[in-house]
Formats: sequence, structure tokens, C-alpha cells
Amino acid sequence: MDWITFAEFSLIGLFSGGLLALVALGFVLIYKGTRAINFATGEFMMLGAYLVYTGHSWLKMPLWLSVVFGLAGISLVAIVVERFVLRPLAGQPVVSVLMVTIGLGAFLHGMVDAIWGGQNLEMPQMLPRKPLIWGDIMLPGAVFWSFWVALAVIAGLSLYFRYSRTGIAMRAAASDPITAYALGIDVRRTQQLTWVFAGCVGAVAGTIVASISSLSPALSGTALGVLAVVILGGLDSVAGAIIAGLLVGWLESIAVGYFGGKARDLVPYVVVLAILMVRPYGLLGTRDIERL
Repeated sequence: MDWITFAEFSLIGLFSGGLLALVALGFVLIYKGTRAINFATGEFMMLGAYLVYTGHSWLKMPLWLSVVFGLAGISLVAIVVERFVLRPLAGQPVVSVLMVTIGLGAFLHGMVDAIWGGQNLEMPQMLPRKPLIWGDIMLPGAVFWSFWVALAVIAGLSLYFRYSRTGIAMRAAASDPITAYALGIDVRRTQQLTWVFAGCVGAVAGTIVASISSLSPALSGTALGVLAVVILGGLDSVAGAIIAGLLVGWLESIAVGYFGGKARDLVPYVVVLAILMVRPYGLLGTRDIERL
């Protein structure tokens, strides 16, 4: 592989990593807010993409309005799930919440299959697909623009959590819910908002992925492959999700360039495993200290 090819695969990997980071953000938000891993993240991605498709193809909405329709729909689903499925589990072992999210994922997957069917559907074109050419380097347009959309969403949420009153309350409730409750913060509302934000992030990511490839219930499996990114970056670290997403995206692309497509699912995760053997709590994850 010459340096031009290496540079091309590196750029493709890094720009693809932005979308991986966006999917990982959905996991991180739920873990920071509830200390549980949402195994239904992929189904939220899938459902959000189907709602956007429905708004545009069935209801004949303009593209921008179909995106709003999809985000509103997934927000409503997140509110219902948090209120009637997860809130009754407050105080139960974390494993109970994990099992419920697995069951929730199966339910959403079956619902989508029953309503829309299992065939591949063509999503409206969300991003420009014209390749970008920099000298001898060619970059797919959809990959390039998906990176900037992902970066904008992550940056917007980061600013919201850092400077808005509600965002600060959500961070406080996630860090120490008992103290936050004593200070007058509505912890239940912040957890509900956490699910809404995570659902919307998943819907955006799912819509982008489906528009690049195609829309089918198999889209939900995309999120499981991102778990390695989440664990590598740290379950409670937004910055870790970004760094790990870029790293894994780059490793996947370089592995394909050097060893072919079959190495895509092997080489990056061998590297991830090696890093986790040294830092088991992730690159930027919080190290829990237990006192005996």
C-alpha cells in the first residue's frame, strides 16, 4: 500500500468513525444517567429511521419535516418506555434493567417487522453523495458529510449539557442522584430527558446509516458492533466515545486496506482487547474505587 492509498483509507476510516462515535453516544447517555447499558439502542436507531421514512414516503412530508416527525416520534416512544417500562424498576438490580432493555429491543424489532415488513427500503437521500477529490485522494461524499453531522450533534449536546440549566441538572442527577434530589432537582424528569436525548441521537444515526445503505430491520444490529467503541472509550465518557469511535473507524479501514474485507471485524477488536487489558475501564472512563 503506497502513501496515497494509506492516506485515503485513513481519511475514510476517521470520517466513518464520527458516525460510530454518534451511535456510541446513545449508549453513553443512558449509562451516565441510569448506570445501565441500553441493549435496545439499535432498535431505537431502526425505529427512528423508519419513522423518518414514513414521514417522507407515506405522509409525503418534505425531507426536513420528516426528520422532525421522526425525532418527535422517537421522543414519544422514549418517554413512554421510561415512564411505564423502566421507572417501575427503580431500585431493582441493574441486571433487571439490562434484561428489560433486551426484551424491549425484541419487542421493537418485532413491531417494526410487523408494520413495515422485512424487505429493504430505499431511504430518501439525506446527504450529498458526490465524491470529494483532494489531489489523488477520493473520499465518498456521504461518509464525509455524515462525519460533520455527527460532530455537530455531539458538539450541540455537549454545549447543552455544559451550559444550559437543564443540562447541568441532568449532569448533577447522573453524578449523584441522591444529592441532586435533596437540592430540589427532579431526578425522574432528568432520567426521562436522558432517554429522549439518547433516542433522538439513535434516530439521527440510524437515519444516516439507512440513507447511506438501505433501510431494513437488520439496521438494529449496527449498534451491537459499536459496543466495542463504547467499552474502549469508557462507558461514562462522551470524549472517550469520540476518541474510540475515530480510533476504531481508522483501524477498520486500515484493516480492510491491508488485509481485505474479512479483517474488518477482527483486527480492530484485537487491538481494542489489547488496550482493555491495560485499561479495563476504558480510555477515559471513570475508574470505580471500592472501599472494603
